[in-house]
Amino acid sequence: MRRYIVAVAVGAAALLPSLSFADRQGDTKSVELVTRNELPAQSFRDYLKLFKPRKAPEKVEISYTKAWLDQQPKATGDENFRCLAEALYFEARGESVRGQFAVAEVILNRVESGRFPDSLCGVIKQGTGKKYQCQFTYTCDGQKEIINEKRAYDRVSKVARAAIDGVAEEMTAGATHYHTKAVRPSWSRVYKETARIGVHIFYKHNYRTASN
Repeated sequence: MRRYIVAVAVGAAALLPSLSFADRQGDTKSVELVTRNELPAQSFRDYLKLFKPRKAPEKVEISYTKAWLDQQPKATGDENFRCLAEALYFEARGESVRGQFAVAEVILNRVESGRFPDSLCGVIKQGTGKKYQCQFTYTCDGQKEIINEKRAYDRVSKVARAAIDGVAEEMTAGATHYHTKAVRPSWSRVYKETARIGVHIFYKHNYRTASN
């Protein structure tokens, strides 16, 4: 009888740790289950953060004067910024500040339109190398682009920076073309005029052709 009791006690002692371990395993699985159920939700919330709308550019009070430009910090940027600054220098440095912003807006509108290259440099250099077949005359007039007026270039660089950053008001109602008031190209009879700013007239493509 005594041996029987000892045997039962030993068996119980051997069994209890196993149950304890099983219980612990069950607890662990329970904890893991909760953790795994929570992770996807957390990951999903993190994933949604990627699609939050970008903050609108901070509004900057622009007076569209040379005095205002002179108060702004030196403008810097990547290759596309430099292309736009160069285009404004050769195309519009003699224009009013408002007129320079309007020309910059046209170039940016072309980038967004889908009818032109999708970068500032691509738009500005479109047709370069074919004399008088380029989009911006200074890139194919056979003359070397030399920037002699440093102050004028510094100012148009600031215009380019502000235009790229989206801090200027819309002026041309989506225009993608312009010409000076001194000329009247054939396409101007087909496109819709949207604005007159300084010495330039601005137009928007209306998807008509010269034949209709």
